[in-house]
Amino acid sequence: MSIAACLLTPSPLSSPNSLTITPKFPTTFPLHLHLRLSSSATCLRHSRSSPFLTFCAGGDGGDINSNNNSGGGGGNDENGKHRGGDDENAGDKNRKEAMIVLAEAGRSTESLPKDLAAAIQAGRIPGSVIERFLGLEKSGLMRWLMQFGGFKERLLADDLFLAKVAMECGVGIFTKTAAEYERRRENFFKELEIVFADVVMAIIADFMLVYLPAPTVSLRPPLAVSAGAISKFFYSCPDNAFQVALPGTSYSLLQRLGAVMRNGAKLFAVGTTSSLVGTAITNALINARKAVDKTSAAEVENVPILSTSVAYGVYMAVSSNLRYQVLAGVIEQRILEPLLHQHKLMLSAICFAVRTGNTFLGSLLWVDYARLVGIQKAHEEDAAA
Repeated sequence: MSIAACLLTPSPLSSPNSLTITPKFPTTFPLHLHLRLSSSATCLRHSRSSPFLTFCAGGDGGDINSNNNSGGGGGNDENGKHRGGDDENAGDKNRKEAMIVLAEAGRSTESLPKDLAAAIQAGRIPGSVIERFLGLEKSGLMRWLMQFGGFKERLLADDLFLAKVAMECGVGIFTKTAAEYERRRENFFKELEIVFADVVMAIIADFMLVYLPAPTVSLRPPLAVSAGAISKFFYSCPDNAFQVALPGTSYSLLQRLGAVMRNGAKLFAVGTTSSLVGTAITNALINARKAVDKTSAAEVENVPILSTSVAYGVYMAVSSNLRYQVLAGVIEQRILEPLLHQHKLMLSAICFAVRTGNTFLGSLLWVDYARLVGIQKAHEEDAAA
């Protein structure tokens, strides 16, 4: 039936040459009813599986459009990770999984830390993360450590994180001392002050080398709207450039490169500070040795504080940063953990071996680098001079 036949009827003819058309319904009849009657054919087409028509038929189509258009930008404002409608579906799935895990454990979101509860409501973390949290909470030590946001984010991403910290710091003194001996051999005791400085710097930095590049489950609240573009960008970057993204989360290549840059800046600060402490202690020991043994006053020289500190900061930002990012994000999270996730003891043993080798390699590279840039000299060169 045509639109004219539905809405209009002819009125009596006032003259043979004129035809007046008047509405069939009163003119006060609501306009939207006219529109619905006239679009009956269009309503039938809404049932077709067309993305455009489905989008248009939505009751809040404008909001959906706004969300889709702001999927990338909104992610940059908050965490730069959620993209589009697929991520919204993943967020709903994450939320349902987390609530099921809580229900099975007889827990509610009110019993969880506020940042974790907020992440559940936002659909940013799946049920597996909640299972790990509930398991870690059974340990008094882990429960205490998870009071600190940084530890909580890293433990939720890797339940062996604390064991890896212990491995790194435990083998640090041994491996670095062994590497110093390998490079210096018979001059080891003659250059003992320099060896001591290297070991002190390494032990101070070991913890941060594990902590900063470790993969995390982000529980940080959104940035303020007034935050600058640079702050928003680095906020959206992962803590490890190679870490596996959670469901509903994605990282661009630029964001992963940003993770390398951000951690490099942090490790430069850590390396420079630790070197200042280490070289200051070393110079104090050298001066004490000179005061006791007058014959060594000409043999032993103070370690240059500023140049050594800056050089060590650069070394940490480049060599250590890249090695530990690859170690934590590729070798451990992407290779070893998927293969051995059900064999924690074997996984821990292999991680221990890999981290020990990496620490020893780092010590060798530092000695060569220090001599290359001229902040340390071999004892034979000093003797020849």
